[in-house]
Amino acid sequence: MKNVTFKNRDWDVAATIRFPDNFDPAKSYPAIICAHPISSCKEQTAGNVYGEALAKAGFITLAFDASTQGQSGGQPRYSEDPGTRTEDFRCAVDYLVTLDYVDAARIGVLGVCGGGAYAANVAMTEKRIKAVGTVVATNYGRMLREGDMSPDAALNLLETIGQLRTAEARGEEPLIVGYIPFNNQAEREAAGIEDVDMIEAIDYYLTPRGQAAGSPNKLRLSSTGPAVGWDAFHLADKLLTQPLHVVLGSVAGAFGSYRDGFELYTKARSSEKSIQVVDGASHYDLYDQPEATSKALEQLVPFYQKHLMD
Repeated sequence: MKNVTFKNRDWDVAATIRFPDNFDPAKSYPAIICAHPISSCKEQTAGNVYGEALAKAGFITLAFDASTQGQSGGQPRYSEDPGTRTEDFRCAVDYLVTLDYVDAARIGVLGVCGGGAYAANVAMTEKRIKAVGTVVATNYGRMLREGDMSPDAALNLLETIGQLRTAEARGEEPLIVGYIPFNNQAEREAAGIEDVDMIEAIDYYLTPRGQAAGSPNKLRLSSTGPAVGWDAFHLADKLLTQPLHVVLGSVAGAFGSYRDGFELYTKARSSEKSIQVVDGASHYDLYDQPEATSKALEQLVPFYQKHLMD
């Protein structure tokens, strides 16, 4: 494993590259870009679970911190902008094709949660990506538009974003909020929130189970305007042609990865596509719980072997 950087525009994107056992730099290997969830970082599920497992299966893997987040550069900090996030993937491909030990014709992508939706989206217009895998892919734009499920949730959010940008333009400090609004289970219980995704988000991100320095639970709310009008799966029926494997858990929660996974699978134009429902697994089980992730990898590994190795 080696820490590396690559450029997106004029800043460095921080990444970790992992190598197969008995790696020989004189040989040429298939590579898989591993993309982390919204609010996550390369040291969590995308890198330390899926990136590690796929490297053991014989692939070069590259897990990166999204621009403006983690150890990556870029401003404004803690932004969540689909345009910048998808450009990170293109720049990751640009980096991989410069490596002598990477076969430029055999590059795939794997994304978890929001990273899965970004991965599918960028593959529509980045045809150097030859195979697409997603784990609990979640359409971030859809989540923002639905918000608290009120009829005008999206419009209310956009009004707030406009007010925040005006305040920032006049010199006020940006509003930094948490992706997860509660600091612990007690706060969540006091608010009466019983959804499985919210419960397990707290357990994953805010306890030693998944905590990482690059994932501080910070979001610059004013940055999310473009995402409100963005649909990760728009034009998938016309442009997403690469082989696709979609993984989701049977336990559906409020974040919506269950329905998003089926939507992506149904819409994709890919002539070779498959969907895997891991029975009894929740959204966050498929981040790091060995029973759930091993089942996902039982199909992900042969999927990538077929499309990137054969």
